[in-house]
Amino acid sequence: MEPVVRWTGHEAGLLRQALRKNVKDFATQVGVSPRQITTWERRGSTISLQPDNQSSLDTVLARADLPAQQRFAKSLTEKAAAGTDERAEQLLRRDLRTTRHGNDGKLMVQVDEGIYLAGPQGTPEWLDAFLIDQFPTTNADYARFVTATGHRPPQHWPGGKCLVSLRDHPVVWVTWHDATAYAAWSGKALPSAKQWEKAARGPKGRSYPWGNEPTAAKCNVAEAGIGTTTPVNRYQSGVSPYGVVDLCGNTWEWCSTEAEPGRFELKGSAYTSPFERAAPFLHNAANATMKDNDTGFRCVTALPDSR
Repeated sequence: MEPVVRWTGHEAGLLRQALRKNVKDFATQVGVSPRQITTWERRGSTISLQPDNQSSLDTVLARADLPAQQRFAKSLTEKAAAGTDERAEQLLRRDLRTTRHGNDGKLMVQVDEGIYLAGPQGTPEWLDAFLIDQFPTTNADYARFVTATGHRPPQHWPGGKCLVSLRDHPVVWVTWHDATAYAAWSGKALPSAKQWEKAARGPKGRSYPWGNEPTAAKCNVAEAGIGTTTPVNRYQSGVSPYGVVDLCGNTWEWCSTEAEPGRFELKGSAYTSPFERAAPFLHNAANATMKDNDTGFRCVTALPDSR
């Protein structure tokens, strides 16, 4: 698999800025001269760095603190969006067919009825139209559910209270039963594995929500080195053809599809998973009682009756 960071002079410059180092201090950390750093940044993406320099930069990134790693990952994401994803930017600017659900207030996006190309072989499958949450269920969403129902809070909330800093992160430490309870409270359901896949890949069966290029900078996966969840609206360049966000990486998402008795499908991979697990057609499953720091969900519902 290709590495996430292909170190050119441009990426080296982004790392220096993320570390908030001047040229001299950054050069010392990488083990080169300040003049070499200046040359790298001047030449940008036109220069590919030597293996020993690549290794040094890998080490510097791995040893950086979490805020610096997050700043660097954000810069890579912005670069990917600006440089290679005009389609995503156009999609995000257009008037999406969104509706705000009356119960939990979440924005939902319409996925049209019809055939889509499913699985690794692009097998035609028919699905009726449905609405799917544009973003995963956040800690703030789940807090409203806990307050309204008295359902047990997830274990990462100190004293059972959601941290302000995590309000726009996907909720985690939820079992399939927890996710199903939220869905029932909100008047929705967990998506089937097929619904989730169509929302992610579109009717033409893209390899990833954003297209066919394996661009790990468009999602929060293990190679980014962030090591925790990120806000659900951060990776806008990874938007699907329908305008659904954060389908790959960040957290695995529970589906309603039972893989075998007591075990249900999970989709999308997580910040703990290698990028190769992010392909939306891949299968994963877990026991309904499983909960972890990298597993969440989003919901679906049928289209409102227009008669």
